[in-house]
Amino acid sequence: MIRTYRHHLQLLLTSAVLLLTGFATMSFSGCDSASKKLNDLQQAVWQNPEDPQAYIKLGNEYARQQQYDKAVDSYEKALTLNPQSGMTVYPALGAAYFNQKQYTRALGYFEKSLEFSPDDSLRFYDIGNAYLQLEKCDLAIEAYLQAIANSTAFEEAYYNLAICYIRTGQKAKAEEIYAWLQDKNNYLAVTLERHLENAR
Repeated sequence: MIRTYRHHLQLLLTSAVLLLTGFATMSFSGCDSASKKLNDLQQAVWQNPEDPQAYIKLGNEYARQQQYDKAVDSYEKALTLNPQSGMTVYPALGAAYFNQKQYTRALGYFEKSLEFSPDDSLRFYDIGNAYLQLEKCDLAIEAYLQAIANSTAFEEAYYNLAICYIRTGQKAKAEEIYAWLQDKNNYLAVTLERHLENAR
């Protein structure tokens, strides 16, 4: 689970964002391994320049190594070769831009991914996170509610929804989520409790 801080409020960002940033810390031996993996994936692209999956795998590795511009180039090449790869590529492009703090561009790709999976809770969650970073809490609330409607046990979506409620002065709704989280996820409940206390 990833945490990011903005205005001292903790947001939990998962899904594609987790995929792209979860491998940032590597040991020295891990660096050699990552370099070899990247080289192998580059070789696969050179050997199969018409294979969109090869570009997607290469893009994922670039993203894991936080080389987001190269990741974007690889994803866009995959999309050019096969427009139907948007189901995989759009969320990955959104995550790459999100991790570069280009939230408006990220939002566009997260929204495009709904063309392939209109009821995908993770995509609505990603959309909510982008709106929250853009300080558009009302739109973030709508997205989180949609994520929860499609996945009622989505604890992180509830947590971020509560953060939005706190920011928009709807403390009673945030407290309801806090009560719900106490039975579901103690870590999130304790973290949310601190935000509620700061809002008093």
